[in-house]
Amino acid sequence: MIIEKVLNNNVLLTRNNKGKEVIVMGRGISFNKVIGDTVDAEKIDKIFLLNENAFTARLTELLNDIPVNLLELASEIVTYANGVLQTELSDNIYLTLTDHIQFAVQRYEKGIVLKNAMLFEIKRFYKKEFKIGMDALKLIEQSTGHWLGEDEAGFIALHLVNARIDGNEMRSTLKMTEIVQNILNIVTYHYGSVQDETSLNYSRFLTHLQYFAMRVLRKETHTSGEDFLYNQVRMTYVKAFECTVKINEYLEKSYGQSLSKDEYVYLTIHIHRVTERNDIQQNIE
Repeated sequence: MIIEKVLNNNVLLTRNNKGKEVIVMGRGISFNKVIGDTVDAEKIDKIFLLNENAFTARLTELLNDIPVNLLELASEIVTYANGVLQTELSDNIYLTLTDHIQFAVQRYEKGIVLKNAMLFEIKRFYKKEFKIGMDALKLIEQSTGHWLGEDEAGFIALHLVNARIDGNEMRSTLKMTEIVQNILNIVTYHYGSVQDETSLNYSRFLTHLQYFAMRVLRKETHTSGEDFLYNQVRMTYVKAFECTVKINEYLEKSYGQSLSKDEYVYLTIHIHRVTERNDIQQNIE
């Protein structure tokens, strides 16, 4: 690979063997290098492929301004997150997370604290990602001497969530969380009780809602489903079905989308399972 542009001592612009423009990172990889020099393969730590949505000018501005210790810090956090989550996060997170950490540190040093309005939901819905965020705060403190607080752990968690769901924009992640929260609120008000968030059924229900919310945002449609199963669930789990009707009304009003019969079945069964214990306790009392 031949250097096409030096962004700083640790970042350069080049092309891969397919002729695609890429950003290459590595400690000292660009030191004393100029355009036309060969990239030292042994110093490469990370390669980012610039897709059609990436703006080279913005990346150049970002990378020119970021200290190498923050690049390394973000890389360490992402590597740790990949191990904990057992997944491969989108490469974009190396840039977005580094940018966020730099901005957060700068704000801290100026005494500016941003409250995370979604902190409660993040801690509730994305427990693994939030735990990683808290661990990331320790790494940030070791590197910068600053403890940024739980709100920042929540912001880091959202970056991780965003990088897990096929690179969707952060706004979509927040919207997905809002849909899940609103559906849970409907269930809570319908049954007049708070569900056991530590139960396996609740965990399954939450996972189902998260993927369901993604489908709503993507406007993915499903076949209607079988009348027999739909009618059987409607008659067997009356209260849960009535709750699902309310969820459908919310989706129609807010997103112009209606549940298919299959989705009615799945949601009703999940709602019945997650609320069954509360119903039994209320009957005993």
